[in-house]
Amino acid sequence: MPITLPRPVLDANASAGGKDLGPLPEWDLTDLYPDQDAPELKRDLDWLEEACRSFATDYEGKLAGLDAAGFLTAIQRHEKIEAVAGRIMSFAGLRYYQLTVDPERAKFLSDMQEKITIYTTPLVFFTLELNRIEDATLDALFAANADLARYQPAIRRIRAMKPYQLSDEMEKFLHDMGVVGDAWERLFDETIAGLTFEIDGEELNIEATLNYLTDPDRSKREAAARELAEVFGKNIKTFARVHNTQAKEKEVMDRWRGMPTPQTGRHLSNDVEPEVVEALRNAVVNAYPRLSHRYYELKRKWLGLDRMQVWDRNAPLPMETDRIVDWTEARGMVMDAYTAFDPRMGDIATPFFEKGWIDAAVKPGKAPGAFAHPTVTDVHPYVMLNYLGKPRDVMTLAHELGHGVHQVLAAEQGEMLSSTPLTLAETASVFGEMLTFRKMLENAKDQQERKVLLAGKVEDMINTVVRQIAFYDFECKLHDARRGGELTPDDINALWMSVQAESLGEAFDFMEGYETFWAYIPHFVHSPFYVYAYAFGDGLVNALYAAYEENPEGFQDKYFDMLKAGGSKHHKELLAPFGLDASDPTFWDKGLSMIEGFIDELEAMED
Repeated sequence: MPITLPRPVLDANASAGGKDLGPLPEWDLTDLYPDQDAPELKRDLDWLEEACRSFATDYEGKLAGLDAAGFLTAIQRHEKIEAVAGRIMSFAGLRYYQLTVDPERAKFLSDMQEKITIYTTPLVFFTLELNRIEDATLDALFAANADLARYQPAIRRIRAMKPYQLSDEMEKFLHDMGVVGDAWERLFDETIAGLTFEIDGEELNIEATLNYLTDPDRSKREAAARELAEVFGKNIKTFARVHNTQAKEKEVMDRWRGMPTPQTGRHLSNDVEPEVVEALRNAVVNAYPRLSHRYYELKRKWLGLDRMQVWDRNAPLPMETDRIVDWTEARGMVMDAYTAFDPRMGDIATPFFEKGWIDAAVKPGKAPGAFAHPTVTDVHPYVMLNYLGKPRDVMTLAHELGHGVHQVLAAEQGEMLSSTPLTLAETASVFGEMLTFRKMLENAKDQQERKVLLAGKVEDMINTVVRQIAFYDFECKLHDARRGGELTPDDINALWMSVQAESLGEAFDFMEGYETFWAYIPHFVHSPFYVYAYAFGDGLVNALYAAYEENPEGFQDKYFDMLKAGGSKHHKELLAPFGLDASDPTFWDKGLSMIEGFIDELEAMED
């Protein structure tokens, strides 16, 4: 029963600040439920418990014998259960992220998770029985009923797990054990949240300390990097224990399921072929010298340094201003870019600002980072930001709003078909960023401003493409090494350093202690191998944008059709109208060449 919660993403650019940014919007969660004691919530919980019980009574052991109409009814009943459970979990999760330090909200979220796990346990049979039906039988059912045939893509994705399915009893056991497995994730989250760092006599949390890595003052960046290294070092045994346990648990699960590689499960859930991911990975690694190595050499010169240190990687450029963009201006910049591309896009984005669908302010106890959560298809998405008025925060708004537009358009597909695999989920968000960036570039008042914008965009792209593929390589090495036995902290440190130098290039020296910086990356713990989806999304959008520039005629309609499709089509079908194919190795070079072109322009400005 895939009830997903939004996960806050640690973002080195978000931290508390007291600037006057204008009226920042807050969430109005009443579209989900009026409050946690609302009779509507109790009604839905009672309905859910009964609906799960009666679904199991009506269908367990009988799925294979249903005719097309009966099978459609079963699918629709299951979809309604997903929608109600998703609504409850969205409300509990979003409420918690607004104030994570509130024990009552944490308890409410935990109680809802537990209840829904218990209620949905009787439904485990559904996918197991579905996967035992013969292909020919299902094909005949689809042929007999067009409404049922609409669900074919979702059923195909469920059946991708067929070769790796265990016995019904084992699957039910694993469903119940999921709550216990989550405890290691909670240990990681609580350890990270509980870390304290001291800089210039001030006690800070991880978010504020990471923010110092973007400080204009080099001594402050160095102090932050050294403090991060010291605190990670003191806690490294805990982080190594979490990673060892998680990787071992995954290895056991994969072995029992007969999965050929540690990455197989992620590729299946992303609905992407291993060779496509391999082509992406190889294209990016081969491009390291043309991308990150070249860019950081330029940055080294701009900063006037003989050698770069790791605390200089995200340093602001000397020609940057510390301009603050208030909320009204940020909204205008993003909405202008969206509307200029297509007025329909502006229309979809408007209610986010006006109806309490965005929570923008930095507040004590609020979750860090940013996300867009689609909730359920009969409500609307919610966007969370920690807006501080930096130009990069404008890009974050453009990014998350892109997700929101995508989620609104895909909602018409219904619960089972609306959500896209991670590899495609970043399409509209990165495209929204690109539109906003191009608009800002167009409006740049001089060469200096253009240079700052270009450099910022290249830096973001390197963080999205190069850094995430380096992360992916680290995870691949970690999981392979763990199969040979327990890994010491030094073992994991060595794996981390083996990918860092390769991806960042010759411009850098690595301070003692940097080898522990794998410890705070949440994706490694929460979602193994998630990270390549960022590079996939960025590469895909770069290729799409290049297609838009080459042939703008009719592009908008094709783009909207792609977003409306949600998860109802495979990436090959979605990209075909644009003449693109992600399984073609040259596809990724097309996307990477856009980043290369920006670096070419920056180098030309040096002459």
